[in-house]
Amino acid sequence: MSITYEEEITGDRYDFSPGWRFFYYNILYMVIKHKRGGVEKQPKKGVYLLPNTLTLCGMFCGFFAILSAINGNFLYAAWAIVLANVFDGLDGWIARLTNTTTRFGIELDSLSDLVAFGVAPAVMMYKWALVPFGRWGWAATFLFVACGALRLARFNIQTGMPGSKSFKGMPIPGAATVMASIVIFYYDFWKGVPEQNVFFLVITILLSLLMVSTIRYHGLKEIDFREKKPFWFLIVFVIILFVLFVHPSTAIFIFAMAYLVWGIIENGYLLVKRRRAKSLERQALFEGSSKQGAERSDSTLQEVKDEGHQDI
Repeated sequence: MSITYEEEITGDRYDFSPGWRFFYYNILYMVIKHKRGGVEKQPKKGVYLLPNTLTLCGMFCGFFAILSAINGNFLYAAWAIVLANVFDGLDGWIARLTNTTTRFGIELDSLSDLVAFGVAPAVMMYKWALVPFGRWGWAATFLFVACGALRLARFNIQTGMPGSKSFKGMPIPGAATVMASIVIFYYDFWKGVPEQNVFFLVITILLSLLMVSTIRYHGLKEIDFREKKPFWFLIVFVIILFVLFVHPSTAIFIFAMAYLVWGIIENGYLLVKRRRAKSLERQALFEGSSKQGAERSDSTLQEVKDEGHQDI
């Protein structure tokens, strides 16, 4: 007696009770899923050492910057923030290069960024220049930390979503680098703690608002180093290295302020261009509708004239 495939699958060839039939179905389902390669593998326990170690090095730089700012060594604090920026760029680049990007690494990187680029520059700026402003001073530095945390939370949600690789809002490492570059540039020409100056209060609030804004800022992620680039890319890179080696403090300040201003100018230009395109579109629609209205009125007038001639 031959057994059909349907009887083999459904278990009709066996006289099973309902309980044993349920057990048979589960075993059969697991066997079929395993043969088709659908068995989900358990994730391997552990973490990748190289990118996460670089992330922790950036966090240590931020912690060192906080201690240096509390002890009054503001120049050391500023350079520690700049060094944390280097580690922050290396850990993400190496994780993508070695295909070791994990959810654990993303969360650790966010916590490290909040310490190194949120708390550290806020403490440094408050102890260095915002203490004379009283409530305004510590309120501005708290605003910087809070906006940095919101910026990181929004970035984590948008990670992996399709769209442009540019940043929505100023990146928190860029805002921290601007603060650090101001301190480094100051000590290249002056000594001691600066006098009460509203510029430091305004720049802190401005950077805070830029981080949570929708202004587009560019980053190195937009450059694919595996593709061929024009020759002038290499020339620009050599010039940047030359300027950094000749006068690093001034170069970092110029590059940081240029990055800050360029984002505002570019987005202002795009906004004006977008509004001009909308106005031209509305004008074209208005002209088209007016032409259609004129044609309709002319046709109506012609019909009235024709009816009048017919009556005569």
